[in-house]
Amino acid sequence: MVVQGLKGKIAVVTGSSRGIGKAIAQRLAASGATVALNSSTDASETEAAITNAGGLCAAYIADVSRTEEVEKLVEAVVADQGTIDILINNAGVNRDSLLMRISDDDWDTVLNTNLKGAFLCTRAAIRHMIRARWGRIVNIGSVVGLRGNAGQANYTAAKAGLVGLTRTVAQEVGSRGVTANVIAPGFIETEMTARLTEQQQGLIRSNVPMGRFGSPEEVAEVVAFLVTEEAGYISGQVVAVDGGLALV
Repeated sequence: MVVQGLKGKIAVVTGSSRGIGKAIAQRLAASGATVALNSSTDASETEAAITNAGGLCAAYIADVSRTEEVEKLVEAVVADQGTIDILINNAGVNRDSLLMRISDDDWDTVLNTNLKGAFLCTRAAIRHMIRARWGRIVNIGSVVGLRGNAGQANYTAAKAGLVGLTRTVAQEVGSRGVTANVIAPGFIETEMTARLTEQQQGLIRSNVPMGRFGSPEEVAEVVAFLVTEEAGYISGQVVAVDGGLALV
């Protein structure tokens, strides 16, 4: 069912073809936003899910690590929808390995998508928010960006970098009615965690105070609040959605 809390708002969700990004896109559409779905390949499954539920969306293919593609993405969304009110920087990749084994290419791929991509999308979209004197930016980080994780030096560096980027954006545009926050998910039931062995999953659960993985929908609920009018005095914050893992 579509409710109208975000009616008239235009939201861009990067990396919205699956997992957390898909759940966020569906949740924002269910709140009445028109969602611009972004993927580097195909977001037709998300598009169909939103449309079938009575929501509004349109799909745009772009690689967020490339400046020219991001600029064309934002130009296309603005041309089609009129503006951008909400930006969810969710697109991300991982190339896990111990530090000594990370290649230059694997480092660059992860940093360019996970951190530079958020910078490029924010830089391109934020001018429209400033002009409207209203905007919401939510960057999807990770609990490992707060506490580190062996075998993920590139991924943790990118996610930690998102915190600094977000807090700087919050300071620069707060007076224009634009907020910027980070969601730091813990271990969420996605394709990435599904690749873990049963033994690995069990070990992770034993370290999570709530004893389970989270769902993409639980992350999406927090995002859905942060982009509302009611969350207008929350900015520059990191919200961990991790079952208490950051406390361990």
